[in-house]
Amino acid sequence: MINKLDNSNAEVAKQIFTIFQNSYKIEAQLIGTLDFPPLSRSVRDIENSTTLFYGFSENESLAAVIEIVINGDNLDINSLTVDPCYFRRGIADKLIIYVLHQFNFSKAIVETAVVNTPAINLYKKHGFVEFKRWTPSHGIEKLAMSVENALQQEN
Repeated sequence: MINKLDNSNAEVAKQIFTIFQNSYKIEAQLIGTLDFPPLSRSVRDIENSTTLFYGFSENESLAAVIEIVINGDNLDINSLTVDPCYFRRGIADKLIIYVLHQFNFSKAIVETAVVNTPAINLYKKHGFVEFKRWTPSHGIEKLAMSVENALQQEN
């Protein structure tokens, strides 16, 4: 079940934080870095965030979180994290489908590490294509991907 999460609620923010920590520790290992910026995000940062959070729950436990921003005609996917206990169940897929169909946008954009092949393949499955590569100051090479909203283009 997918629901909007009230990240300003301290208890909900703690649940989001836990998913982030559990998932991003695995991603940091995949990337091969100890200094992974998303791991430094605090519960308070999440509580104070103005982004939108949607969660996938199973048996009343939060299993995954997608964080988005609607920026004009763009839908930016800021994060997509699945608790490792729920890996390989298609949950990330369901969250992507949900946000791509729930919101009115002309282009969706996501960024990930160049070496994060599982994430890249997941986004490609939904029509995302790479449009940019760069290395930020933290040194982890990134790429940006986007997909046009075919439904929006017809209007």
